[in-house]
Amino acid sequence: MTAQPITLVWFRRNLRLFDNTSLQTAIRRGLPVAGAFVFDPAGETAAARNVRRSGFIYHSVAAFQTALSAQNMPLYVLHGRAEHEIPQLAAALAADTVVCAESYEPQGREETNAVGRALGRLGCELVQTDDFAVLPKAAVMAHTGRPHPAFPPYQTAWLQTYAQRFGTWKPADNRLELAALQTRLPEHIRRAPPLPEPAALGMAAGSPPLFAGGEAAAQAQLNRFLERIGHHRLERDFPAKNGTSRLSPYIAHGMLSPRHLVYLARQHGSEGASTWLNNLILRDFFQQTLYHHPNAAQESFRPEYRNLAWPGTAEWFERWKAGQTGYPIIDAAMRCLAGSGWLHNRLRALAADFLVKHLLIDPRLGEAWFAEQLTDYDLAANNGGWQWAAGTSGGAPPHTHIANPVLQSQKFDPDGRFIRRHVPELAHLGKDLIHAPWLAKESIRTHGYPSPIVNHSQQRLRAAAFFKQHEQAV
Repeated sequence: MTAQPITLVWFRRNLRLFDNTSLQTAIRRGLPVAGAFVFDPAGETAAARNVRRSGFIYHSVAAFQTALSAQNMPLYVLHGRAEHEIPQLAAALAADTVVCAESYEPQGREETNAVGRALGRLGCELVQTDDFAVLPKAAVMAHTGRPHPAFPPYQTAWLQTYAQRFGTWKPADNRLELAALQTRLPEHIRRAPPLPEPAALGMAAGSPPLFAGGEAAAQAQLNRFLERIGHHRLERDFPAKNGTSRLSPYIAHGMLSPRHLVYLARQHGSEGASTWLNNLILRDFFQQTLYHHPNAAQESFRPEYRNLAWPGTAEWFERWKAGQTGYPIIDAAMRCLAGSGWLHNRLRALAADFLVKHLLIDPRLGEAWFAEQLTDYDLAANNGGWQWAAGTSGGAPPHTHIANPVLQSQKFDPDGRFIRRHVPELAHLGKDLIHAPWLAKESIRTHGYPSPIVNHSQQRLRAAAFFKQHEQAV
């Protein structure tokens, strides 16, 4: 008797039931469905050391396995290389097709190709879907047929393309269709092994993640943000306020559909929603930039800033990581990052600007440190954000804007609330001194807080000369 064929969905960074294109594609095939997720010990080096991120993903997979089980769909959680684990499972379950979301990352693309080749040798088809960016990788191109190198023209073209493709689109919930299919799933396939313990997956113990994992937690956070989205434009730049969405971990790991988020932003229509929509478009820009320029993951997007002899010292880099630069807003940001695994977007840019343009340290070192710390780490977003802040992407060259950390601190944390929260040795200072404690009189104690690591005015001139020299040499 021939075994009942099934469709296997290889979940990657799309751990959700709602508006999941890979799952919808599998359902449309009309066969019962099983799922798989692979914890790969050979992942990106810096991200693999990120204990909070690993813990968040683990708890999200656990929640997803429970949610799928309620739909009579098993989730097989595997540990190893996907090119070995997925074909082996597909053969064991008699799957004739494996469906997965396409990856835009260089390593993810290599992994997909390896899995596809291995499945092909078994006579099993690999079907890829668009499930991570709103618009597919080649949907928004310049008139030359090449990708837009800068965000403003991309944003304009993105909005036009979206209106054409998704003008009347609404998200769909396919759970009823799935439930009907699963009545035909063989009993032995339904009994997926329980989720392995973290230690069995090679995960080190760490502090609990700041964000609760799973699709239900993601939806709850989304609902909280939607209640105040109208104020997003006015409050998003102030780290002491709860002005951002705090949805980035759920978007990065696929507990929320970016298509659905764009739909909600357009439905709301407020200035705050419009500002948020621009951030979602920027995310697409970073994803598609990395796809078309995979070398950007290892080097500057702009050729004139490749292979620079960065003069910053290892000691300066360690002080930056530890939050001991002597600039309170920078130190508060870096301590918040190390302590929580999350950092406000404004401070990510400011910390990156300071490392590259004040300390003249290779931005790839800072990018790798963020990869080790951020719960919401995503290669394209992290790389794109760093290249943007460092001025090494397709935007303005780095010497045209070197932020003054004191002025930035006064502008975005005017009362020093965020600084006091993360640099307690300065909590007693008034708002006239907390941004520049070196101006305090000797009678005012700063409890060992260090003097500024560099002089802003001097280093600004040095940095401008450094970058101009390399621009002229190309």
